[in-house]
Amino acid sequence: PLPVVRPTPPRALSMFAALSRRPPLPVVRPTARAPASSRVLRTGTYCIATPANSTSTMAAAQKCKEIREILRAPPRHWVGNAFHVFPVFHNRAFTKEMSPWLMFDYAAPKEFTPSYERRGVGQHPHRGFETITIAFSGEVEHGDSCGNRDVIGPGDVQWMTAGRGIIHEEFHSTEFQQTGGTFEMAQLWLNLPAKHKMDAPKYQPIIGKDIPVTPLKVTNERDAAKVDAKQNTIRVIAGDEATYGVQGAASTHTPVELLDVRVAAKDVLFDIPIPEGHNTMVFVRRGGIKVGETQKQVEQQGVALMHIGGNVLRLSATEENTEVLVLAGEPIDEPIAARGPFVMNTQQEILKANKDFQNGLMGQ
Repeated sequence: PLPVVRPTPPRALSMFAALSRRPPLPVVRPTARAPASSRVLRTGTYCIATPANSTSTMAAAQKCKEIREILRAPPRHWVGNAFHVFPVFHNRAFTKEMSPWLMFDYAAPKEFTPSYERRGVGQHPHRGFETITIAFSGEVEHGDSCGNRDVIGPGDVQWMTAGRGIIHEEFHSTEFQQTGGTFEMAQLWLNLPAKHKMDAPKYQPIIGKDIPVTPLKVTNERDAAKVDAKQNTIRVIAGDEATYGVQGAASTHTPVELLDVRVAAKDVLFDIPIPEGHNTMVFVRRGGIKVGETQKQVEQQGVALMHIGGNVLRLSATEENTEVLVLAGEPIDEPIAARGPFVMNTQQEILKANKDFQNGLMGQ
């Protein structure tokens, strides 16, 4: 019989929690990547923003989001033998104040030597949410029970909807394992509303070149001449055209924004639109930023939790070539029951998920 997936406290969870002991999926040498064909009640304070030199959507009256809390980089831990991660959300993971986002593991740049040992995490189940893996350096190989197998490299994104259940594994790619090099990635867990938790599993391989890029908008017209629009950009992994002028690469079940932001210019104010009422978190991958009208500083690998009020995220870089991930979305006003690799609405649903996995009914 398959092993029982034991419940673990939410704060102990990581992206590959409660792994099964089943034999790994057959090793397939990676081929070339195919082209991509209850509500938070904190309202917080905000300020009236200076109009930006942008389209009419941005030029309307705007309200700056302000920081309500900054979480500094926590200690790292290993997930399997491949992913040395910061649990970015700390003990706020799986709480409504982060909704619709559930969890965020970040593997900062790390050198790996060539090896013939597979590095990663073997088969494990998921139900009731989505996992998003972003590769910044190195390669990640994915395989799952629906027959999907893919390798993502720098700039690529893997968006997997677990839905009613999927069993998958993730490793360094065979090529990266044998050559070694710098590895950097992020994995996010995104909740699904109850009506979609039992949808069929889905896999979206998003190649970097298919992610639309739009220039950052300066807050003050006088700074426009200082800024190279091609070096200060937003990669819109998820987000709508009405907000960003381009449609994000990923299809989503609820309104969500996932933005990969590069700020090459130091000490210049930029405004990023965020839909009103969306929870927003700002994570500094590299460099440093100041956020909001008050320009509170957030250091490298820290995360700023923003007040829900406001529709503009104002920031400036304290270092050149700063890189930031912005996670936002409409809160899902439903109970969160999270145990191991399952995220449902009730404990009864968690028990059912565990039983289905035991009986071989997941991943079909």
